[in-house]
Amino acid sequence: MSDTPILEICIDSVASAIAAEQGGAARVELCQNLFEGGTTPSVGTVYRTLERVGIKVNAIIRPRGGDFLYSDDEFAVMQHDIVTLKGMGINGVVIGMLNADGTIDVERSSRLIELARPLEVTYHRAFDVTADPFRSLDDIIGLGAERLLTSGQEPSVLEGVELIAELVRRAGDHVGAGRLVRLARRAHGGGRRGTGHRGVHRLAGREPDRGYSRQSSHRNSGD
Repeated sequence: MSDTPILEICIDSVASAIAAEQGGAARVELCQNLFEGGTTPSVGTVYRTLERVGIKVNAIIRPRGGDFLYSDDEFAVMQHDIVTLKGMGINGVVIGMLNADGTIDVERSSRLIELARPLEVTYHRAFDVTADPFRSLDDIIGLGAERLLTSGQEPSVLEGVELIAELVRRAGDHVGAGRLVRLARRAHGGGRRGTGHRGVHRLAGREPDRGYSRQSSHRNSGD
């Protein structure tokens, strides 16, 4: 098996998608409002991106910045966005939902995944603020997500490398889950050495404050 990393770029515009493809990315995660951690891209942005690039386009499904606790109305918005963007021809969706106690919202996540299929599903860095990363990994494997984006519950991959390595090891114990864990890597640093994973997820341009705080992000932050 090749050790060449699978490069995914997180982008927020058509121009950035084109640049990512030209730079060798295999896939982009399309969003808007990067400085709020990324929210669902507009229909127009998705449409034009699909017209302009030939690489895989995944779209984040996140109705707002802030925490990962969503109201019934916000959940309904997420469901409609998945149906709409799936019909447009995206490759996959990027989701994440938590309960107030810092656990994965398995029930509502499963409903989003069911709507998204047969598209690819990535679980985003909501994982990085969960209370128990190993229980959360088991939940995400149980949900059937193809990927998990994580920096090891730390601000950067270098700081989270030990947890990432353990997550990769544990994911590999499950049939079909050995390639689940991916890095959410800061644009200015980080690395794959010692983690055992094969994917790199990078942010186009300057790294914003993505608001991932283990102390507060799974709770209502008020912004």
